[in-house]
Amino acid sequence: MAQESASFKLKEHVLNAGGHPEAGTVVASASFEVSLDAIGEGAVSPGLGSASFNMGGGFLSAYPPPEEITGLIFTDKVTLEWDPEKSAGIYNLYRDLRSNLTGLGFGNCEQQELPSTTTMDSDPVPVSDGYFYLVTVENRLDEEGTKGFQTDGTQRNNAAPCP
Repeated sequence: MAQESASFKLKEHVLNAGGHPEAGTVVASASFEVSLDAIGEGAVSPGLGSASFNMGGGFLSAYPPPEEITGLIFTDKVTLEWDPEKSAGIYNLYRDLRSNLTGLGFGNCEQQELPSTTTMDSDPVPVSDGYFYLVTVENRLDEEGTKGFQTDGTQRNNAAPCP
């Protein structure tokens, strides 16, 4: 079945074409194009596009798991900043006392669902101790990345992830 006018053309197909993305659905006109290539399988050529815009949609390959966050620094007395991670949806900040590092707890959830690569912590530092910080990333599939790795190469424990 098809619908057409001077400004659009719509052809109806079986979405996902029975598991064959190469035969997926395409909606197009002079001003736009929409491709629905697969649901449940990797899309071969997903996207939205026209002469004025192009937007990819779907997973072209396996969605990468979140990686370790690097570059965590204080840019002033209260502002923490870190390097962005390519699969980021949100970030979680873990903090604990330095004296608790011997228990290998690697921090409690201090701030969760941070939308950017910066946050603030203005809590006073305890006398004769200090804080340590770790940041994790959650991708858009709600998979939380690692708190990093220990010196022996094993992954740090995340016994109490952010809710």
